[in-house]
Amino acid sequence: MAGQLARWLEAPFEVTYRRPIPLGRPVRITETEPGALHVMDGESVLAEARIVPFDLAVPPPPTAEEAESATRNYVGLRDHPFPQCFVCGTHRTEGDGLRIFAGPVEQGNRVAAPWTPHTAFAAERGSVRPEVVWAALDCPGCFAALLNRPLQPAVLGRFAAHVERAPRVGERCLVYGWPIAHDGRKHEVGTAIVDANGARLGSAVATWIDVAHGDRDRSADSRT
Repeated sequence: MAGQLARWLEAPFEVTYRRPIPLGRPVRITETEPGALHVMDGESVLAEARIVPFDLAVPPPPTAEEAESATRNYVGLRDHPFPQCFVCGTHRTEGDGLRIFAGPVEQGNRVAAPWTPHTAFAAERGSVRPEVVWAALDCPGCFAALLNRPLQPAVLGRFAAHVERAPRVGERCLVYGWPIAHDGRKHEVGTAIVDANGARLGSAVATWIDVAHGDRDRSADSRT
């Protein structure tokens, strides 16, 4: 949902989620002040978004070979709390979801996965739609928060991103994430996308919050 707000706000901006975003029905976007929005469902505030400064220390990316090896050890291949997730769900097919399976990199405290955007996610002139780029920066952070911890369902609480260039459909990319800080149930993480030459396409910082249950029994649902 955060990437959809790029139609109203210039990046970088930050989204804070207050309630679950409903699926299958429209929500209302309300400007509260210049550079700030509320996402509304009736009178309920679902999320708040505002333009913010963006300053994130981004570590060097792993190699393509390291990302290929890491994705084979993606924890979601064995047990996924949200298998229908648009970004990282294992029940999604090519073109239906992004299938970014970020696994632990052998050397270093990071997760990584290769990603070649499908034609289904194309905008005009062959670039990937902005909301899809934001989505690609999302879930790898959750699996970075899980490094050296038991598998635990989590939901996104806060998310800010800066996209420097949208990749093109069919372009070989690499997505990676790393933990920044842990505070009880809250986990701050960073993510980034780079092209085949290692040039950064976008980066994000997020807070993930542990929850009690996933959606294994709700096969029709999606978190994105």
